[in-house]
Amino acid sequence: MAQITRTDDITTCLQIRRVVFIDGQNVPEPEEIDGDDPNCIQYLATAKGAPAATARVKPLGKKAKIQRVAVLGTHRGTGLGAELMRFILTDLRADFDEAVLGSQLHAIGFYEKLGFEVFGPEFDDAGIPHRHMLLKLEEKSSWRGK
Repeated sequence: MAQITRTDDITTCLQIRRVVFIDGQNVPEPEEIDGDDPNCIQYLATAKGAPAATARVKPLGKKAKIQRVAVLGTHRGTGLGAELMRFILTDLRADFDEAVLGSQLHAIGFYEKLGFEVFGPEFDDAGIPHRHMLLKLEEKSSWRGK
């Protein structure tokens, strides 16, 4: 698990997102590869030395917007996604007051286990139903160690 800045690591993150979102969920490429990556903090997780999951965080003042959380299919259900999210949340706690994200409906339970709460109405993102979720980062006990 690491926050990354090297161009080849960011390219690896984009490749994971291509497999998960563009190829796997039919998200249009211009929506997924939106040009906003240089404005975001990038994260990459590996399993047995191979790239396996990624996410990015867009800073919005004291709010961190977690985006593009993607785990390759062969690593889903292994706990890697939760491990990546806990790493990100720990990393963000020093500089941000809260974390927000847009969760696909099927993933809401995953984020709830990490302490996120749903708010607002359902919305469409790239043809996929989502809900907004929020976690106040100062409430460490709600997500730490789960």
